[in-house]
Amino acid sequence: MPVDLSPIDKAKYVAAKRACDYVESGMKLGLGTGSTAAWLVRCLGEMVRDEGLKIKGVPTSTRTAQLARDVGIEVISLDEARWLDLTIDGADEYDGALNLIKGGGGALLQEKIVATASDQMIVIADASKKVETLGAFPLPIEVIPFGWQTSKALVEEALVGMDVMGATTSLRMNGQAPFITDEGNHILDLYLNRIGNARQLSLVLNQIPGIVENGLFIDICDIVITGYGDGRVEVHDINKGEVDETRYDFLDDGNIFADNGD
Repeated sequence: MPVDLSPIDKAKYVAAKRACDYVESGMKLGLGTGSTAAWLVRCLGEMVRDEGLKIKGVPTSTRTAQLARDVGIEVISLDEARWLDLTIDGADEYDGALNLIKGGGGALLQEKIVATASDQMIVIADASKKVETLGAFPLPIEVIPFGWQTSKALVEEALVGMDVMGATTSLRMNGQAPFITDEGNHILDLYLNRIGNARQLSLVLNQIPGIVENGLFIDICDIVITGYGDGRVEVHDINKGEVDETRYDFLDDGNIFADNGD
């Protein structure tokens, strides 16, 4: 593990490290997508290699699948797994009720399918992802390529009646071409600034023809683990109504963390 991590990467690392405490041998795990989830996959790979942890992982993107294989995690499909013990993923935003915006990496469809096929979902994040009200991060929605401009116009029309502070929409690009998801679809990013009623907005968006899924994760996440650059980790369990804190000390001997928590 490198010793020259930035504070933001330290925060992501300690959140991922803490999430590993919930993983037990024999579990079938949903493996998230994004920079924080990548830390988790690396940590789990170390446990597979060094501690004999036996798990099966269902990745939420092709890049997560490749990383999991690279670190020695057995990768299976959701159809093979049928149901998962736990999904651990990142988020672009989360609020006090543990509702999320996800999809900044473009994998929201597979992420939501995997998360809802799990007994429990844990989100790992750095402190910058916590917000009072969702919406500062652009809300991604996955649309089929056929008639996407019509879908975009219908979305903009629907937003007029929603409790939001902005209504700008744009097609996500990858260079000069539209971004393509793992399922062959496009992503529309909605710049809403503030989402007053996330549950209502999610229901309305998913009624629009051409919309496959949106990046609002409502009543799906059970626990958020928040990491900080100084090694602190907060665990917010929505079901227990508790917030616990752990701390990892940074060392200079090549092993940057020693767990001084509970």
